[in-house]
Amino acid sequence: MVASPCYRRAVADPTAIHVALSTLEQTKQGGDAYTDLTLSLSQAIGHWPASQLAMALLVLFSVVSWGIIIYKAVHIRTARSQSEDFLEAFWQAKRLDSVYQQSEQFQKSPISQTFRAGYIELARLKKTSGEDQTMLGDGIENVERALRRAQNSEALALLSLTSFLATVGSTSPFIGLFGTVWGVMKAFNDIGRMGSANLATVAPGISEALIATAVGLVAAIPAVIAYNYFLSSIKTLESEMDSFASDFLNIVKRHFFR
Repeated sequence: MVASPCYRRAVADPTAIHVALSTLEQTKQGGDAYTDLTLSLSQAIGHWPASQLAMALLVLFSVVSWGIIIYKAVHIRTARSQSEDFLEAFWQAKRLDSVYQQSEQFQKSPISQTFRAGYIELARLKKTSGEDQTMLGDGIENVERALRRAQNSEALALLSLTSFLATVGSTSPFIGLFGTVWGVMKAFNDIGRMGSANLATVAPGISEALIATAVGLVAAIPAVIAYNYFLSSIKTLESEMDSFASDFLNIVKRHFFR
């Protein structure tokens, strides 16, 4: 049997054998390092409670959202009820000063607060102008600006906290999706770590992923429904404020700015 030239060269040169063995050892060490890195990442994925943190954040969002929903429901219902009572009192009254005194009973009504702002500006103009009808006539714009400022202030008060509901409604599904993805990653990590793909191996990760999805939907759906309902109710109140401001300006023009 004739030895190959490569074999004869390796036998003749011990240095070549040493280089080859060193290369094989380095290759083995590199593979071991890669394997160790992969296992470390897998263990990090398996032990870092990302899904639990996501679900805890979603539960917090849900609790805060329900608190805002209850508060805003009471706030808007009170504003609507007191506005109806104020409008009834306003149209039945004969004098604006009597309406102003009654308006103190309707502090939660945005229409009542709009009227008070306009009436205070009107009273200030009457006091400063006296009998000067020209000066009084030029003040209609001041009354209109006072009404507009009051409307904007009341609209902002009605809209307060509703932006949080919109944020929860838009972000909660994605936070739940993050928990879902992490749970699936954990399930695959368990499969690779245990070398088995049976139900007992994948069930914890998959169930955790599905729970994260469910919690995200539970947090998002009520927030979206409440936000849309509140926004519709607030737009109705804003429309009623605009109508009342126009009617009030017409009354003021007829009786004070002639």
